[in-house]
Amino acid sequence: MAEVTLDLRNVPKGAAYATLETQLDSVLAGIDDPIAGMATISALVHHAFGHLWTGFYRVVEPDRLLRVGPYQGTLGCLDIEFGRGVCGTAAAQRATVLVADVQQFPGHITCDARSQSEIVVPVFDRNRTLIAVFDIDSDRRNAFTAEDQRGLERLVGWFSRAG
Repeated sequence: MAEVTLDLRNVPKGAAYATLETQLDSVLAGIDDPIAGMATISALVHHAFGHLWTGFYRVVEPDRLLRVGPYQGTLGCLDIEFGRGVCGTAAAQRATVLVADVQQFPGHITCDARSQSEIVVPVFDRNRTLIAVFDIDSDRRNAFTAEDQRGLERLVGWFSRAG
């Protein structure tokens, strides 16, 4: 397989996410393994946009604990409790959390001091069970928009269609 990761930083976001969705569907055609999906999505998104950290925190104890999963970037936090930090909040609320300035988020967990903004998207399987959150950190404030939210939610929709 000669798949490539695309650099889409200079492409309008809507077109960039559409391109990633097409590439994701092509690369993961016939695959239903969630870990393979997490690894692939992390790599595609990370390289497409040049984020600081891009990866998944998997639900290992429902409604209690997330654990780091496949990611791209520097070391991440290993465990995050539901309700703590941006990831734990997104997991507990089962809703996307977009943070323009992490210093202003009460209880933000600093895994990398260079992180300035963050978006965390809940990931559901085909039964609408929360299986993970998709966490992206940027070294710039206000790096994420509603367009990122829509694009990322579409990408992680793969998990509800796999299998």
